[in-house]
Amino acid sequence: MTTIAVIPARFGAQRFPGKPLIRDSGKFLVQHVYEQVSKSRRIDRAIVATDDERILKAVSSFGGEGRMTRPDHASGTDRVAEVAEEMGLGPTDLVLNVQGDEPEIEPSSLDQLVERMRGEDRPSIGTLAAPFAEDGPGDGPGSPMDPNCVKVVLGTSGQALYFSRSPIPFPRSTGGRVDRPSLWLLHMGVYAFRVEALLRVAGGRLAPTDLERTESLEQLRWLENGWPVSVVIVERASVGIDTPADYEAFLKRIKTATLCG
Repeated sequence: MTTIAVIPARFGAQRFPGKPLIRDSGKFLVQHVYEQVSKSRRIDRAIVATDDERILKAVSSFGGEGRMTRPDHASGTDRVAEVAEEMGLGPTDLVLNVQGDEPEIEPSSLDQLVERMRGEDRPSIGTLAAPFAEDGPGDGPGSPMDPNCVKVVLGTSGQALYFSRSPIPFPRSTGGRVDRPSLWLLHMGVYAFRVEALLRVAGGRLAPTDLERTESLEQLRWLENGWPVSVVIVERASVGIDTPADYEAFLKRIKTATLCG
């Protein structure tokens, strides 16, 4: 069974244009992601998928593998599906979608996800989640109350029941106050697909649904159409880079790690 990771990378992000190519650390942001993914023991090959020649050139400059894709994709999933289809992978092969703004994604977390996909029940779609930090905020940015932090609730089988920007489950006993953030699960934007599933849910093959439009979460389209999503819970979440402030915080973390190392 072949397992590849595709890293979709666009130049024109609304909140942070040119994000994949920023390199104040000495490496392109997309290079950090590529190198982390390449450390995974369970992934055979990493590929950056882009619609911008500048990103393709940057990936080539650090020895990575990149592929040009169409510029009209509605989502990163669609871009990943184009790469998988062109490569002629088998229906049961695995494709991971790792966002191009996750420079601290843990290779071990990716390994756990692949191992879950290769498990006895062979799920069609999988993803990652992690408990919010116990000592983290109970309200405001980075908390379970933050709509930018997507939450997920699971059934006893480990499959997602629902994803939401709202705090699910709602803490009714405390009047809506979060006392223990670690009781909530933060969804991480990493997905694994069996190829046959990917090519059925991507590329406009499923119409957008009401829940998806309401929450602005693509994965709800899959659930509404009967595609279960298996969730692997890892110890801690990686921190994505959405804004220049996020990137500055990332630079501080890697500088501290270098000094302490």
